[in-house]
Amino acid sequence: MSSMIKVVKPSGILDATQAPDFRQEISQLVKEKIDIIVIDFRDVTFMDSSGLGALVLSLRTAHSAGSKLFLCSINEQIQMLFKLTSMDRVFEIFSSREELEQKILGK
Repeated sequence: MSSMIKVVKPSGILDATQAPDFRQEISQLVKEKIDIIVIDFRDVTFMDSSGLGALVLSLRTAHSAGSKLFLCSINEQIQMLFKLTSMDRVFEIFSSREELEQKILGK
């Protein structure tokens, strides 16, 4: 049985304005029983604490349903936010989608 995988590609600024839609998108994927959710941050230019909060809630939602959530391609500002809040220890973060696919999917 193969895993169902979905890549989410937010863009621009992930803040209080965008966070509710982002959370809703992840919640919908969990309801659809997607096994692996990849959030590709390549096109995200900035994320504030509201965006981080939405991400944490999305991780909890995914894990409570038995789904896995991975992050990739985060920029320096977002990396710094993750390190300052110790969220880099909570999330599985990969430098690129290619690295994620190699390590998680064995491609």
